[in-house]
Amino acid sequence: MHTGKKARLARLTHRHSGRFLIVPMDHGFTLGPIPGLVDMNAAVMPLGGDSGLVQAVVLHRGVIEHLTQTMPLHMLPPRMLHVSASTALRPNSNLKMIVAGIEEALMLGVDGVSVHVNLGDDVEPQMLRDFGSLASECQRWGMPLLAMMYVRRQGSSSRDVADLKLAARAAAEMGADLVKVSYPGSVQKMQEVVDGCFVPVLIAGGEKASTREAVQLARDAVAGGAAGVCMGRNLFQSSDAAAVLHAVAEGVHGPVYETPTRRETPALVAA
Repeated sequence: MHTGKKARLARLTHRHSGRFLIVPMDHGFTLGPIPGLVDMNAAVMPLGGDSGLVQAVVLHRGVIEHLTQTMPLHMLPPRMLHVSASTALRPNSNLKMIVAGIEEALMLGVDGVSVHVNLGDDVEPQMLRDFGSLASECQRWGMPLLAMMYVRRQGSSSRDVADLKLAARAAAEMGADLVKVSYPGSVQKMQEVVDGCFVPVLIAGGEKASTREAVQLARDAVAGGAAGVCMGRNLFQSSDAAAVLHAVAEGVHGPVYETPTRRETPALVAA
């Protein structure tokens, strides 16, 4: 493995559990300033500091530049540059275009990049071509690549275990270092997806749910062999993001080590 990639992946991995809690916050490009992402400084602040609970926040380049100019660097969580984009204004927003490159990621000082790929849509061939080119650049520059893989059937995301196994394996064979797919619905099915993929598999946090449901999702995914979760709305749209963060982090990493910023949340993590 490229020395730079090895070092960046190490920084993106929880030092005790070896798992990942990644928070996508790229929604503003697609949907605009949705609740929870109107003030990006306020949204990101609970995720940084010395807690080490969040392994990365996924952001577009303009937000990364804004945060590094307006927040103390030691308060920022690790960052991944999202290189895919489309807006909800387009009739078929499944076509995600590549809007940033690896050299930009290096200049921004991030530890990884993420790409969104939709399989099963008419635009799949173009997205796979772009995915392949990006994977080659990541190999060249030693940049970790997170592939957010979705299977689209009749306008909605498939959670069929066969579809998710294919999506995860395709990403791994393309050269992704981490793969995100939807949760297939059970611990046993999660294990099937993981068994068929030779790189770490993370699951998507999905639509906004209750805190208890979000924590249980994290626990079940890890029980099925997942290497962690990519959870956005259930964290940044929570009325108490810090409390939910600690509860979900315990679901992913196990007992979370005490830090000056930790808040006890026994009601949230109770079975």
